[in-house]
Amino acid sequence: MKHLLNLLAAIALLVWGTQLVRTGILRVFGANLRRVLAHSLSNRYTAALSGLGVTALVQSSTATALIVSAFVAQGLVGLPLALAMMLGADMGTSLMAVVFSFDLSWLSPLFIFVGVVLFISRQSSPAGRFGRVLIGLGLMLLALRLVSEATGVLTKAPAIKTLLSSLSSDLMLEIFVGALLSVISYSSLAIVLLTATLATTGVIPLDVALGLVLGANLGSGLLAVLTTTRATIEARQVPLGNLVFKILGVVIAMPLIGLWLKYARPYLNEPTRVVVLFHLCFNILVALIFIGLTSPVARMVQRWLPKPQKPLVAGRPHHLDPSALATPSLAISCAAREALHQADLVETMMTGMLTVIKNNDLRLAEELRKLDDSVDELYSAIKYYLTKISREALSEAESRRWTDIISFTINMEQVGDIIERIVLDIEDKKIRKGRSFSEAGMAEICELHARLTDNLRLGMSVFLNGNVRDAQKLLEEKARFRDLERAYAQSHLVRLTDNTVQSIETSSLHIDLISDLKRINSHICSIAYPILDSAGALAPSRLRQLPLAEGP
Repeated sequence: MKHLLNLLAAIALLVWGTQLVRTGILRVFGANLRRVLAHSLSNRYTAALSGLGVTALVQSSTATALIVSAFVAQGLVGLPLALAMMLGADMGTSLMAVVFSFDLSWLSPLFIFVGVVLFISRQSSPAGRFGRVLIGLGLMLLALRLVSEATGVLTKAPAIKTLLSSLSSDLMLEIFVGALLSVISYSSLAIVLLTATLATTGVIPLDVALGLVLGANLGSGLLAVLTTTRATIEARQVPLGNLVFKILGVVIAMPLIGLWLKYARPYLNEPTRVVVLFHLCFNILVALIFIGLTSPVARMVQRWLPKPQKPLVAGRPHHLDPSALATPSLAISCAAREALHQADLVETMMTGMLTVIKNNDLRLAEELRKLDDSVDELYSAIKYYLTKISREALSEAESRRWTDIISFTINMEQVGDIIERIVLDIEDKKIRKGRSFSEAGMAEICELHARLTDNLRLGMSVFLNGNVRDAQKLLEEKARFRDLERAYAQSHLVRLTDNTVQSIETSSLHIDLISDLKRINSHICSIAYPILDSAGALAPSRLRQLPLAEGP
């Protein structure tokens, strides 16, 4: 029992080490990996090579599948190129299996020691995240040695021999077991390495090991399909197409197991090499056969999963792709795109507000109130989406961006609410009572509104680009707008003393309106604060230092 627990613990350690390496690489290079994938899609061959390179780093074709699926869902890449990239990703993970098949156990204590020192001393920095990767690599190498030691003892147990002998009787059973273990462990790489170790120690025959390897490949494709079940149709098409390649590849490779053992085994000698090189050759063979068939398979998958009416948020397709959550840097970009659309709706409300004021348009006023519900819905959707992003997986810059998006959406939601209240006031105090602003008062409102619209567009640019000079300009507009609001309030009071009838009838509404416009401008200008704070361009306090009054 003790040796069985040791084996299970070693397997768990192997899986955990694989997870640490994958998450660590994504945290260190997440944004760069996304750029590499996005800029290497000129043709199917470069796409396959980029998939190979990225997956060799991440050590998980499933993680690559999630990134590529998010690209397809957002329309950044076509399905045929995405499928070509996945063929390269499968070669990448099999290449890493070959690397780990060598006896690198002497590196395990070194990797763990250096990794722990880096992770503890500089946890939130890139060096600390790289330390996490080293810890994962060290644990994987340590786990492989522990698996070898534990299986050496278990091979002598009669019950284990009886259990394993049942696998040698049915290739389909071996493939099923390999696929099941791959899904449960969330790592086909770990299962292939485990299978190679079991074959080396004599726990399982080589033919059984190769059957398990085919199953592990199939399981990795099935795992990606299961992981994206709640994603958009476009995102689900990528893993489904890749699963089709794997199924066809397994069908082709099943009769070749005997030939591999007959002709390749004498030259490879060690069972470990026989297993991992079979895994590598299988994925190379699948890539060579199917890389020219990505377009027909893409059309077939699109017929199986046709695009329905896209899910709507605020009346249009949204960018909050659930499959992108596996790659935090990509999810941050999705949230930023949705936040910009929220600002577009606010701009539409702002433009419509002036039309309601000028033309007494009750129908438009009702539409603007409904549009505020859409702005609120977007705010809730973006906020909920951001809370599902792991903050630990974000770099320092991405964490600041996370905060910027939250702040931006809050300000836009507040602006939408103020516009809704303004529209309600216009309906109740102006339109229904048949009143109108004086010519001078209307000119002042139009002037403030024009400045407000310009500031909103500038604020959207600041949020998108993070330009410090534009942020400073936006903050300067806050002071100008405040001075202008005060001047117009004084002008209105002068018109009251002149007994202007229109000014008297709309006095309360006019004062409230220009005050509300100033509040809107304050929310818009708040967009500049995080940018200026990050650049160190904000003073600690706006209070002027005055000498304290001396006591008696």
